[in-house]
Amino acid sequence: MPKTAIADGEIHYEVAGEGHPLIFVSGLSGVGRYWQPQVAAFASRYKVVTYDQRGMGSSDRVQRIFSVDQMATELAELMDALEIERAHIVGNSTGGAIGQTLAIEQPQRVARLVLGSTWTHCDPWFRRLFEARRRMYQEGGPELHARFHPLWLYPPEYVNAHDAEIEEEQRTAPTKSTPVEVSVGRINALLAFDRRAGISRIKAPTLVMACDDDYITPSYHSEALARAIPNAKLVIPHGGGHAFSKTRTEEYNRIVLDFLGAAG
Repeated sequence: MPKTAIADGEIHYEVAGEGHPLIFVSGLSGVGRYWQPQVAAFASRYKVVTYDQRGMGSSDRVQRIFSVDQMATELAELMDALEIERAHIVGNSTGGAIGQTLAIEQPQRVARLVLGSTWTHCDPWFRRLFEARRRMYQEGGPELHARFHPLWLYPPEYVNAHDAEIEEEQRTAPTKSTPVEVSVGRINALLAFDRRAGISRIKAPTLVMACDDDYITPSYHSEALARAIPNAKLVIPHGGGHAFSKTRTEEYNRIVLDFLGAAG
């Protein structure tokens, strides 16, 4: 289980494959295993890095106050530790916010950028949803939040077809033991995120994606991102929910691999 020292803590990471570096950046759960449906397909062409963000999974759980800027700095420091100067960055949800920030603040680190199911800023819909999720953690604990989580992540047809699988995933989830204060701190970071002022400075070739039934980050956020990022490519698949990379893995992999392959 490889780990590397980052700031005053440590990050768990995994590497698969060889070639140009590609880093998958997870959402609010912050765990690298979210990308299991992608690793094999991408590792046949790229050096694939997945990692647990600080506070989550097998990384340290010391931190309690978070920001997306700090998460992006953490990613850059992980790249330094792995001697990766420049990489493709593929982020989902919170990972997309991290990807935006890295591409704005450290553009030399990003070759190509994929922003999936992410958002531009905290609007009233996002605020109400995440304030409710935060309160659920605070008053009901992680088990209650976990019962609702699939209803936000997945469309109804996916839940109906994978109910037993979802139950097993929740039983073995590495986030079960995450301190409530960590989850609350990460939600606070998302509520504070707003990169609208800098989005037009992103120079990396960018793919923006969100399904038309994404409950957590409705696709209008992706449409706004694609309008603001110079020459961004926008893809809005029909169906798939917030976790498109999991609910329709083959389609997701094909779209992203085609986009990355355009780099030659």
